[in-house]
Formats: sequence, C-alpha cells, structure tokens
Amino acid sequence: MIDAGELKKGITIELDGNLYQVLDYQHIKMGRGSAQIRLKLRDLRADYIIERSFQASEKFKRAFLEHRAVQYIYNDEHLYYFMDTKTYEQIPLDKSVLGDALNYLKEGLNLELLTHNDKAVGIELPVSVELRVVETGPAFKGDTATAGSKPAKLETGITIKVPLFINNGDVIKVDTRTGEYLERVS
Repeated sequence: MIDAGELKKGITIELDGNLYQVLDYQHIKMGRGSAQIRLKLRDLRADYIIERSFQASEKFKRAFLEHRAVQYIYNDEHLYYFMDTKTYEQIPLDKSVLGDALNYLKEGLNLELLTHNDKAVGIELPVSVELRVVETGPAFKGDTATAGSKPAKLETGITIKVPLFINNGDVIKVDTRTGEYLERVS
C-alpha cells in the first residue's frame, strides 16, 4: 500500500479491481476542509481516461508490472503480434489494448510488453521512433527562413506537423510521448 503523497506520474495502482496508470496528480487544499488529491488515471486494460478525487489520507494498492523485451512482427486484422526476444514466443494483443501506440508501430520495432499476473496489459514504446514521410506538401524556396510547419503523413498512418524543409521519403524521428517531430534522420 502507498500513501497519496507517494503517488506520482507513471505509477500503476489497483483501484476497484482495475489497473490504472497515474497520468496527472494534483494536491488540493481548500480552506478549512481536509486536503484532497485529484488523479487523472488511464485504465490499462480498457484504455480510457478518468478523473477521480480522493482524501489525502487514503492509501492505494500499487500494481507491479513485469516488463518483457519484445519485437513487433506483424498484425492480422485486430490482432497485433509481438515476439519475446528471449524465448521467441509470439504474443498476440488486441487492437483495443494498444490504444495510441498503434500510431508508432512498424515491423521490427523493439519495445517492452507490460504484464500483470502473466496477462498482457499493454506496451511501452521507446521514447522516439524513426518513421518515413509518405505524403507532405512541397517546400518552396525561402520557406526555411521562418519556423513554419506543414502536415505530413507517416508510414504508420499518423499525421504530424513537420518543418517546411521535410520532403516525401525523408526519415524523421518522432517523440512517442507527444507525437511531435524531433529531427530529420535522412
């Protein structure tokens, strides 16, 4: 059990029989009343976000997740297959478990599989991934003088804002936490 004061972003807790990851934490003290904490939580199994308030004196059960090194190999409709890099076992995950991580998955990507009681509950992507630009507007002479941006569609289907000098076929590095352009690789 952990106290409310020990909570921070990224910690996984068990609440009402579900696993939640803390996305945001606020400590609130109003007038004469007791202190409260407001949590923004993401359900790891159903992939939805809720906000709940608790008394600051409340205790939570911490959920320990195991991390396994895996590699994404392919998908078949709603199932995405990952291979354990040590045992070569193939692990299928439903599309609903992966959530926004689908925007960054490409064949051969190494990542972490999160399990709780030997059941896969999600994946943890690397901080950045390299993706190829498949469609973007043309760059015009003089466009690089200002810090403008344009939309670009990447090989996984996600569309992000990139600088004006990025062209079709360029490989760029994208931050998986924010979905923002980091740099051009080639």
